[in-house]
Amino acid sequence: MPRTTFEELLNAGVHFGHLKRKWNPNMAPYIFMERNGIHIIDLQKTIVKLDEAAAAMKQIAKSGRKILFVATKKQAKDIVSERVKQINMPYVTERWPGGMLTNFPTIRKAVKKMASIDKMATDGTFSTLSKRERLQITRQRAKLEKNLGSIADLTRLPAALFVVDVGKEYIAVRESIRLSIPVFAMVDTNSDPNIVDFPVPANDDASKSISLIINVVCTAIEEGLNERKLEKEKEVSLKEKKGEMKEELEEEPEEVEEEGEFEEEEADEEIAEEDYEESSEKLVEEIIEIKKTTARKTISKKSDEV
Repeated sequence: MPRTTFEELLNAGVHFGHLKRKWNPNMAPYIFMERNGIHIIDLQKTIVKLDEAAAAMKQIAKSGRKILFVATKKQAKDIVSERVKQINMPYVTERWPGGMLTNFPTIRKAVKKMASIDKMATDGTFSTLSKRERLQITRQRAKLEKNLGSIADLTRLPAALFVVDVGKEYIAVRESIRLSIPVFAMVDTNSDPNIVDFPVPANDDASKSISLIINVVCTAIEEGLNERKLEKEKEVSLKEKKGEMKEELEEEPEEVEEEGEFEEEEADEEIAEEDYEESSEKLVEEIIEIKKTTARKTISKKSDEV
């Protein structure tokens, strides 16, 4: 079942492309027609490509890796930052820092610098600095937060990139191609779909169109994260069950030993009872013999007296 409908895409204006004179010939397979000098995108192909991209992103999220969202366009900034925050994924909505992927260790140093400034504020180092130094550091912190605050949790290179406009974010796309990082992108009629791995033909200028596509993609990522969470819970429960089984198996030999001891005790009791019966029989026989001997003695005494 598709993640979105033809009507939803039509209402969001996903089908509107650029002027005919601005088109990229590589987008020809995704163009339905031309109306009043404007190209119309084939929404049936958009649905298919969007489902493919969503399925791939779901698998990436399920594997526990990060997907970096890149959208520095004015129309897309707020939409991407608000929606992507909800799924706890990194994003870049300000200027793309050159070499962010190809020179990732340097970017990480800048993020660590931001963390060290925060530590200075908490451990009281700020109070030892002059007013001018404090002002410079706070300004530096604000600048770093603006450009790199959204990627503070990105400790290693992302598993994939999602780009809103391939033409505008060409530096990010080039860096990801160099590092063989898969690229998902909203591709308009003026862009080249061949440079990205998962193109989604759509209007990348209208805020409604961007919002719809981003929402579909983020929903797929959420599904992947939830499935990963469930799998982890199952693994924990299985481990607990295995631990309980081991404990039971360890306890079973003790129970067998106890049963053996109990059987030995029963056998000893049976032997003791048999010994007691034998001894009692002997005792009875001895008593009978004693009575017989006493009777004989009395008879012999009486005969002597007579």
